[in-house]
Amino acid sequence: MSVPQVFITRRLPASLEQLQAIAHVEIWPERQPPPYDVLLAKAQAVDGLLCLLTDKIDRQLITTSSLKVISQMAVGYDNIDIAAATAQKIPVGNTPGVLTNATADLTWALLMSAARRVVEADKFTRAGLWKTWEPDLLLGPDVAGATLGIIGFGRIGQAVARRAQGFEMKILYTSRQRCQPEVEESLKAEFVSLETLLQESDFITIHTPGAEDTYHLLSDRQFALMKPSAILINTARGTIIDQNALYRALSQKQIAAAAVDVTEIEPLSMDSPLLSLDNLIITPHIGSASRQTRAKMAAIAIANLIAGLTGDRLPHCVNPEVYS
Repeated sequence: MSVPQVFITRRLPASLEQLQAIAHVEIWPERQPPPYDVLLAKAQAVDGLLCLLTDKIDRQLITTSSLKVISQMAVGYDNIDIAAATAQKIPVGNTPGVLTNATADLTWALLMSAARRVVEADKFTRAGLWKTWEPDLLLGPDVAGATLGIIGFGRIGQAVARRAQGFEMKILYTSRQRCQPEVEESLKAEFVSLETLLQESDFITIHTPGAEDTYHLLSDRQFALMKPSAILINTARGTIIDQNALYRALSQKQIAAAAVDVTEIEPLSMDSPLLSLDNLIITPHIGSASRQTRAKMAAIAIANLIAGLTGDRLPHCVNPEVYS
């Protein structure tokens, strides 16, 4: 029996010993993802693929591949044509449930940094502009006691709400489905429409999946509903915010500030006008970037890959219908 062949599209922060015991493993050595033509050729020659959100796993790649399993080191999988994989009876794995706290932590890091203008203050100091204590220097809003609006109230949205309780914030949320009354009661969260949330919130944070119905969920009309003092946080998907509308809202002071870990196209082009804004913080998609979380994600992705190669059911499969 031939040894399964595996291609991994980036170096992983986890041991490959178990995988290497059953398969020949090739790892893409560069920091940048493999070009599509390389990925296409590799998929035609291997049994298993371990990929990231930055890898384009489209219908052409899937239907011309020899793949028995696709394992993604991420919760989301909008870079993969799931319908094509299902048609080819290829199980697709993801890594849910392990990055909730890390992403909620980053959400709070961005919220606090935007509110207290930490990045601006750091630049101010490094530029030699700190000459004395000034009563009106780099003022920002109070976080404690403010109203927090959470768009998307799944695991991460609820984890953000739990953190907000320590700041005695009023919590509003909107989601595809309303939570059970006991969840609302425990988190002191009130279910409202998106319009109400935008109008009443001092801080707005996004935790809904990227999908057709959330594409540009926030654009010019929604920004017009927000308070001029509002601060917007996005650690979900860049496509949820209309990037051009965000620039207009921030540059025209329609809202006070924003902090985003995701952009519509990643990486963000150095020509983007967003980079000219002092009231915007941009981080490079590091929501899950704690050492412990990334190690857990890699371990789950490897476990999914091994299961697919050995004919077992994937521990975390996004298209379980392949087993029916």
